[in-house]
Amino acid sequence: MPDVSDPAPSFTLPRSGGGEVTLSSLKGAPVVLFFYPRDDTPGCTKESIAFSEALQAFADAGAQVFGISKDTVAKHDKFAAKHGLTTPLLSDADGTVCEDYGVWKEKSMYGKKFWGIERSTFLIDADGRIAQVWRKVKVDGHADEVLAAVRAL
Repeated sequence: MPDVSDPAPSFTLPRSGGGEVTLSSLKGAPVVLFFYPRDDTPGCTKESIAFSEALQAFADAGAQVFGISKDTVAKHDKFAAKHGLTTPLLSDADGTVCEDYGVWKEKSMYGKKFWGIERSTFLIDADGRIAQVWRKVKVDGHADEVLAAVRAL
């Protein structure tokens, strides 16, 4: 499980709107990766909207932001269109990147155990190292907290 100062695990994933994103090609500027459980659920929608609303502020601070879940690109496109999301969403359909970042966890709800994505955010610095990690994220105010961390880099 990567932690602060570790090199960020590399990946190439398909993105909403078409094309791919390769992490190593983004070196030289900060990158924010927010992992979320599923498109179109209340918390994930609220978090994705918050990052989309702050996207210009992140860009002004020199950072790129990407949301990652195991949903397909087609689902991401539908989710983005429905809620007017501007943050690119990456599809980790086979879960490899989720595992590489240590966010694929056993969870429990109403006494039932299941595997899913633990809502987590990683701030990667311009050198490709993890600068900050937020695990078990609470959605309210999170995008602002991450933006403050980007500005402090």
